[in-house]
Amino acid sequence: MFLKVHRSPGAGDIVAVCDRELLNTTISHGELSVRITEAFYGNFPAGEDEVRAALKKAGNINLMGERAVSIAIDMGLITQSGCIMIGKIPHAQVYSL
Repeated sequence: MFLKVHRSPGAGDIVAVCDRELLNTTISHGELSVRITEAFYGNFPAGEDEVRAALKKAGNINLMGERAVSIAIDMGLITQSGCIMIGKIPHAQVYSL
């Protein structure tokens, strides 16, 4: 997986995680098209423990891919029904208000 923490003073950090094979690809579903870039998801390879640690501290979360989403489900941060599918790729966002 790839992990990037976007620092946002006063608004909480945004943790972005995507599955390794998705980086620098475009996924589509109908008229929706999403480019999964290093600019947003970073190029820092992260293991499951690193992802879990970052998600615990996150103010907001953006997840793309089966492994990334399944970690957040396992941690109780989201449910399967709280995810959307973009083509065959699960995606989830978590916002703290």
